[in-house]
Amino acid sequence: MPLEVGEKFPSVEVKKITALGPEDIDFAQYVAGGLSVLFCLPAAFSTTCHNDHLPGYLATADVFAQLGVDRVACLSVNDHFVMSAWATQMGTDGKVDMIADGNADLAIAMKSDMDARGGGMGTRFARLAYIVKDGEVVRVFEETVRGSTAQTGAENLIAAVKEMQADASA
Repeated sequence: MPLEVGEKFPSVEVKKITALGPEDIDFAQYVAGGLSVLFCLPAAFSTTCHNDHLPGYLATADVFAQLGVDRVACLSVNDHFVMSAWATQMGTDGKVDMIADGNADLAIAMKSDMDARGGGMGTRFARLAYIVKDGEVVRVFEETVRGSTAQTGAENLIAAVKEMQADASA
C-alpha cells in the first residue's frame, strides 16, 4: 500500500536534476511547503513513461502553475545520469522537476515500490501519483491497468486539483 491520505513524506535523500547537475535534497523538505503534484513511474525511457506519462505533464505544466501548484515532480528509480539524459531529451527544465531515486530508498520508504525483477529491472516505483499539501498526502492515485496512465496522468490530476479548490471554496 502506498502512502495514505494524512501521512507525511519520509525524510530520504534523493537527487533533483538541475541545469547545473544533480542536487542532493531531502525529499520531506522538498515537499514541506505549498502544493505539490508528484507522479511516480517505473523507468525513464520506457514505453508508457516516455511516450505518455511524462509528456502529459510537460504539456500541462502551465495549467498546474495557473492552479497554484508549486511544483510538479517526476519520481523514478533511475540513477541521476539516466534522469539527467531523459530530462535533457524531454525538455523538462522549468516545467517538471526530475527526481532520481537511484537505490529505490524513497520508493520503499513511501511504500510505493514494486518488484520488477521479472522484467530484469529490480525494485521500481509503481505507477502512482500524489497531491501533497505542506508535506502531507492529500490524494493518492494508483494505476490498476498495466501501461495505462488514466488514473495517474496529468489530466486526471488537473481535475483533482480543480475539485479540491472547488471544495475549499464551497
